[in-house]
Amino acid sequence: MQEKFSKEESKAFNFGMIAIMLFGVLFFLMAIPHNDYKHVDEHFYHIKATFGRTDGLLVGDKVRMAGVDIGRVVSAKLDPNFSATLNLEIKEGVKIPDDSSASIVSSGLMGSKYIEIEPGGSEEYIPDNGLFNYTQDAMVLEELLDRIVAMGKAKRKTSQKNEPALPMEDF
Repeated sequence: MQEKFSKEESKAFNFGMIAIMLFGVLFFLMAIPHNDYKHVDEHFYHIKATFGRTDGLLVGDKVRMAGVDIGRVVSAKLDPNFSATLNLEIKEGVKIPDDSSASIVSSGLMGSKYIEIEPGGSEEYIPDNGLFNYTQDAMVLEELLDRIVAMGKAKRKTSQKNEPALPMEDF
């Protein structure tokens, strides 16, 4: 014996199936990596940067100067001193002074990481396959919070030591 569904039940079932299919398509589209960085008629040169830690920075992440995308990270490897050496691809028209610094920063509290280049004032520029002399490692959010909490605890302890003890009254 075959069950018959009411019109409302059939509509609800159809709506649910369409919603599941839409979520499936959206999930599939989000899972496909989208790389909006293209090599369209542009030439690049490479610069290396060595960091003690690169937490959360990935190959393919952006390199920026003054908030403008000027390149990307093309490779990362561990050197003999257990530091991370990154190979950065920079657009050919962008000259970076040789006293510039490279820092790993994030684009928000929980945002993705990228390399921000702070230009120096030198008249000389970093050549192709050159090296940044000044780098700043990634700041790990958990470590920063631990430092803030530790500073607060230390301040509380010192303020409690400096307060005179109140006399105890007999009851």
